[in-house]
Amino acid sequence: MTRARASGGAAAGSWAFAALGGTLFGAALQLHQARLWNAAFYAALLFAGLAGLVVLFRRRTSCLPMLVALACGAFAGGGLAGWRAVAYANGALDPALEGRDLQVTGVVAQMPQHNEGGTRFRLDVESARWADGRIETSVRVPARIALGWYRDDTSLWGRAPEGRAGATADAAPLHAGERWRLTVRLKAPHGNLNPHGFDNELWMWEQGVRASGYVRTGARDAAPVLLQSTWLHPLERAREAVRDAVFERVADARQAGVIAALVTGDQGAIDRSDWDVFRATGVAHLMSISGLHITMFAWLAAHAVGAAWRRSVRLMLRFPAPQAALVGGVLLAGLYALFSGWGVPSQRTVWMLATAALLRLSGRRWPWPHVWLLIAAVVVAVDPWALMQAGFWLSFVAVGVLFTTGFMRPAGETTGPSLRLLAFFREQWVITLALTPLSLLLFQQVSVVGLLANAVAIPWVTLVITPLAMLGALVAPLWDLAAWAVQALAVLLKWLAALPYATLSMAAPPTWMAGFGVAGGVLLAMRLPWSLRLLGVPLLLPVLLWQTPRPAAGQFELLAADIGQGNAVLVRTATHSLLYDAGPRYSLESDAGHRVLVPLLRALGERLDMLVLSHRDSDHTGGAAAVLAMQPQAEVLSSIEATHPLQAVRPNRRCEAGQRWTWDGVDFEILHPAPTDYLFFTKPNAISCVLRIANGRATVLLAGDIERLQEAALVARTPELRADVLLAPHHGSKTSSSAALLEAVRPRIALVQAGYRNRFGHPAREVVERYAAHGVRLVENVPCGAALWRSQAPEEVGCERERNARYWHHRLP
Repeated sequence: MTRARASGGAAAGSWAFAALGGTLFGAALQLHQARLWNAAFYAALLFAGLAGLVVLFRRRTSCLPMLVALACGAFAGGGLAGWRAVAYANGALDPALEGRDLQVTGVVAQMPQHNEGGTRFRLDVESARWADGRIETSVRVPARIALGWYRDDTSLWGRAPEGRAGATADAAPLHAGERWRLTVRLKAPHGNLNPHGFDNELWMWEQGVRASGYVRTGARDAAPVLLQSTWLHPLERAREAVRDAVFERVADARQAGVIAALVTGDQGAIDRSDWDVFRATGVAHLMSISGLHITMFAWLAAHAVGAAWRRSVRLMLRFPAPQAALVGGVLLAGLYALFSGWGVPSQRTVWMLATAALLRLSGRRWPWPHVWLLIAAVVVAVDPWALMQAGFWLSFVAVGVLFTTGFMRPAGETTGPSLRLLAFFREQWVITLALTPLSLLLFQQVSVVGLLANAVAIPWVTLVITPLAMLGALVAPLWDLAAWAVQALAVLLKWLAALPYATLSMAAPPTWMAGFGVAGGVLLAMRLPWSLRLLGVPLLLPVLLWQTPRPAAGQFELLAADIGQGNAVLVRTATHSLLYDAGPRYSLESDAGHRVLVPLLRALGERLDMLVLSHRDSDHTGGAAAVLAMQPQAEVLSSIEATHPLQAVRPNRRCEAGQRWTWDGVDFEILHPAPTDYLFFTKPNAISCVLRIANGRATVLLAGDIERLQEAALVARTPELRADVLLAPHHGSKTSSSAALLEAVRPRIALVQAGYRNRFGHPAREVVERYAAHGVRLVENVPCGAALWRSQAPEEVGCERERNARYWHHRLP
């Protein structure tokens, strides 16, 4: 009887394991759908899966195979994820409302983010109608929208922000919880989509933001009106008050930004250059309210609650100290997550901690794989799209490492303060070691000096800076001490970041290889004999040695990056790489170099031989400084003047017609400008560097921003301009792509790099019609994403939005 009962329990445990795994597998499959099915179908899948699991676990026999439990779990996980996705999709912005002026009334839902260019905030919409007042009926807009209220000083940007027009007033001081009536212009969330790049559309989907736009403050627009201050979003108002108080108290804005980030979770308060240092030294996880940060806070809170609880005999008799520590740690971590903005990474970690705590409080002793899968299943049930985020995997592994190595261990195992402190440092070192290979896989970069930096930063941030920063909310002078502590740490981190080979980069491996690499890292971090741990090394070696496949000798390929309104084209031969232009500058804090090109080049394992900057306009040179900082060996060829700031970053060689070189059997030649063109040009577009690339079988012409006059000169000077691919001059502007050029080039394909709903109207309708009349296939990065073309298949272009289509990606109507 005992043996049969044990057999039945083991079978039930196996089915539970299979069901949990199936739930994750079903959700993962649903997340790879290009388009959503009907909501009723997902509901039927969910019902079938849950009904099957109920029947399965009621029988308590071992006659049914684990595959049934796996299938039922997959039905339930996929059905739940799909049903929720359909509900989300129903709240999308009506395409007919894009680019139209609307008057919306709503409440500021989060503390606004201020910068030199204006203010960004989120608005919970209560009502909306047409702004002109001619139609009194209301219109339906998404429940939550992201808005920008820009300052009038466009010189801060070099030009007006993309999509902005008619602003004539500075942004007003918005505060969380205020109800405003605003005239806005909205558009659907449309982000850049590149290989191995950040999926901004998924991030906005997960945040519940289904439209973005800006506040209209022109002379003909109704003035924004503050209607009233409400009692809504009290935590956001408190966070904003604390953040603003930090900046008022601490004179140095960079130190204040770190303190504000640690207390309120406002990661935007940290200067971008400081983020670069934190990432280079591997301590970025300590400077933001991430999943790992919440886990660390829970660990410390649990020990503090346990120590206080053991001081009271009455409390000990009512409730055991280990259980009180467990509950207190999770509750305090939840409160901390709420005050820090209740971001998606924080939410995931709180659900992870709560699930593990409930499992321990119930007295169940599940094997650690079961615990991990249960935690993951709960998180995915709450947020299915977590499976697509790097933060989920970092938090999941961190929590798993802590629990499997003794997170919140019972009283008696580490009773003394010194032992508890040593245990804490041991856990942090184990987490750092375990996350190193995972960080390398997710971000293609890991800090070589990270272990040394964390050895100092973990105790300094956890035991000095963070307590001072949080207590400063009660005693403001403590923020001065926290600022001093931040400055002292910054000196050390900057020194470490400046060391040679401070970071290690690698190309992004295939998915299956990445899975083996993660398994190898977990095996190395587990509490096993070293003879078994070292078995993880062979699993890691293929990942560390992986190199992205390159074109064969004599062949070349183009990757037109999706960078919005600007140009950035990566050209690769068998052993060389060239980047033509470096994309736009989005704002004072952001550019295409940091956001798109540097991660892309890192993921592909690229070492640039040359950066060609066609001309000085910021939509072509905006990301150049970031790219050059990452690629110290790259030569720069450009038409920019000697006094341009980029000349100080790296001396540029002037591009002139007639310059040519050969890489791996592929010829490169500059066709424009001629030396005399520099003497008579009136604007930068006129001296754009035009580059021709050919291997005898296929030809590409990269034309920069030349206009009709330069196109005519190019046709007159160059006897043979025939090319298979043409980078459309000036992003498809009506001042370019003349009939004479198209007749001379006769391209099969024309690439257009322009921003979604850009204020210039690129590509112009007449230009699109002209390309169509000449039988040219026009490939725009808005519907295509990053475009990949290979010389061995000159008639084909691969689009990232088609290759990795997901249902949350924006599709043009």
